[in-house]
Amino acid sequence: MTRTTTTRDTILAGRVRLSQPAEGYRVSNDAVFLAASVGASGADTVLDVGCGAGAASLCLAARLADVRVTGLDLDPERAALANENAVANGWSDRLAFAEGDVGSGPPESLAGAFGHVMSNPPYLPRERADLRDSEADPSEIETVPLGEWVAFMAACAAPGGRIQLVHRADRIDEILAAIRPVAGDIRLFPLWPRDGVPAKRVLVAARKGSRGPSEVRAGLAVHAADGSYTEAARAILEDARGIDL
Repeated sequence: MTRTTTTRDTILAGRVRLSQPAEGYRVSNDAVFLAASVGASGADTVLDVGCGAGAASLCLAARLADVRVTGLDLDPERAALANENAVANGWSDRLAFAEGDVGSGPPESLAGAFGHVMSNPPYLPRERADLRDSEADPSEIETVPLGEWVAFMAACAAPGGRIQLVHRADRIDEILAAIRPVAGDIRLFPLWPRDGVPAKRVLVAARKGSRGPSEVRAGLAVHAADGSYTEAARAILEDARGIDL
């Protein structure tokens, strides 16, 4: 079987080298913002659900020198590419990726095993997508309903562990409905394209088993009026600064 053509790119202002498919889903800033929102420390364990080529995991490893990350992706070729990226960046001793199907539920080895579970899930169900081809890319179009995806994340988190994701802001009702049965202390962090424009993305964090109240954080505007990154966004996207959630 012919392997997918890839490109060699960098993120975090060159701190991370990334090979990714030349066509189809390409890594966006969403993965960088997700990694920035994970407040792991020391040798904490993190699970990256739907890891793709490993962008979020790599960004997290670039910021936190001791963190250990396991990644799962439905596509074995993308999981293999993520492992190659870990080697290329010198982090294969603490990053490991494998094929895994969220729809099959968490394997016993992963259940309750992680202090942090993060994800950049597919953003749209098939019925809302503008599909021109008979085959939809599962990186972009759901093959597993969002509620099941969040339940998988929660099942892999340890008691009191953090569940964190980045998603479309217009699906926040669905996200909250999925999280509330399993987690609380919910934090919402809007990402606005620029000041005065409704948020298109939102970072969400919650603690498994908690019943603490929800909170909407200040969020940030990604771009200034001239289209350049704001100072706050640049600190995250280029300087590997974290986000306090």
